[in-house]
Amino acid sequence: MPYKFIKPFILLCLIVVLSSCSYKQDNKQNNMPIEKIIRQPAVAGQFYPADKDELKKTIEKYLSNVPIQNIKGKPRAIMSPHAGYIFSGPVAAYDYKLLQGKNYDIVVIMCNSHTAYFSGIAIDNSDIWKTPLGNVEVDKILAKRLAEAYNRIKLNRDVHSKDHTLEVQLPFLQTVLKPGFKILPILFGNEYVQADYINLANLLNKYLKSRNYLIIASSDMSHYPSYDDSNKYDEQVLNMIMTKDVDKLSQKITELESLNVNNIQTFLCGIDGVKTIMQLANLNNWQGKILKHANSGDVLAGDKSSVVGYGALVFFEEENNNLLNKEQQKLLLNIAKESVNDYILNGIKKKFKISDEQLQKKQGAFVTLHKDGKLRGCIGQIISTDKPLWLVVRDMAIAAATEDNRFLPVNKQELNKLDYEISVLSKPKKIDNWQDIELGKDGVIVKYGLHSGVFLPQVAEETHWDKETFLSQLCSQKAGLSPDCYKDSNVELLTFRAQIF
Repeated sequence: MPYKFIKPFILLCLIVVLSSCSYKQDNKQNNMPIEKIIRQPAVAGQFYPADKDELKKTIEKYLSNVPIQNIKGKPRAIMSPHAGYIFSGPVAAYDYKLLQGKNYDIVVIMCNSHTAYFSGIAIDNSDIWKTPLGNVEVDKILAKRLAEAYNRIKLNRDVHSKDHTLEVQLPFLQTVLKPGFKILPILFGNEYVQADYINLANLLNKYLKSRNYLIIASSDMSHYPSYDDSNKYDEQVLNMIMTKDVDKLSQKITELESLNVNNIQTFLCGIDGVKTIMQLANLNNWQGKILKHANSGDVLAGDKSSVVGYGALVFFEEENNNLLNKEQQKLLLNIAKESVNDYILNGIKKKFKISDEQLQKKQGAFVTLHKDGKLRGCIGQIISTDKPLWLVVRDMAIAAATEDNRFLPVNKQELNKLDYEISVLSKPKKIDNWQDIELGKDGVIVKYGLHSGVFLPQVAEETHWDKETFLSQLCSQKAGLSPDCYKDSNVELLTFRAQIF
């Protein structure tokens, strides 16, 4: 949906027009190199206190009023409101309470522009953003990479200079996070192009994979219905965001707009940022939780006849104590490669001394070999009851190179051309309904009598099959059963997850 400019609301969305907020700072005043470009605060003293001590005290008061929030995982994305602190601060505090004491090296903050009209996506390329609590560095390297990767992303600090939507998140971040993080300020323009949020999500997913990151969708909700209407419709929108289905969210917004709710202007003013974190939640299988829902009528100064809604929610990466870290992954890949080399060259199974407790656990794994981007062998063990993980990987690597009956055994000349992929498997669990399978996330085992077959989760992504084709091929190709065997109540279906590296 195209972003519609919000009509001024004196207390809630006051935009103060100031002179340019980016300029070269005097070296003598701030002991900084003269080339540093600083984005000065545009709404300090309006949306939040301009005095450092008062600002810190205000934020800490909001945080102290929030009960401890329990989630089983690491916050990766939040939706946080951006009105004046007196109205939205108590709700935003629910997001930031989760982040207290946490460490991130990059925080991406997104919203639709509220003060400038432009097409595409604008990333601020100032060196620093300043608030009364101090300076935060902008990640200009990441900004440049994104701009080079998608032609609708531009480096443009001017459209950021007066916009409050990202700025108001920064003092909260400076209060709760450990120092040292950088930010990436992103504003979506006013011409709705579906590819924008999709491409941005894909690029962020690509470039942030190896980093310790947090993403913020800055957004208020309904503007300016009655108190009761705001509560009713904002709850529906929040629940739709939790589905992680962007199409359903768009449909819900369109449905609500058709109701012609009295005095309504918009239901989600930062909708493109919200869609981006929903897309990322799908790509990474994040779980979501609504933390708080309120509106401006809930505060003492609020007018219940015309309000703005606020929601706080989080998408988080579930804790998994069985996930291997990068060093453990590297070690297993080395074991796989060295084992295949030694077996093909010398006919022996190499012995390793492995002390890592995680690699001593009895766990299933598959080893997949590729040559020139094409499959060259794949064999695995679903469950290990007698071998540690590292030994399963060694033996499955050799088996993939020599025992996959779809291929001739690997020869000496091919060894330097092989790429290795390992899938470490969770323990399979039985399911009662094939429709509960999450395509691309679940590996599936089908069993009936002496017949059985298995597909790893990545098969769906590699083949682009839909769920029914995926299961039909599993039944017929792998298990030797009828293509619709998965619908038979006598056929056993089990699913598992895989950590792939």
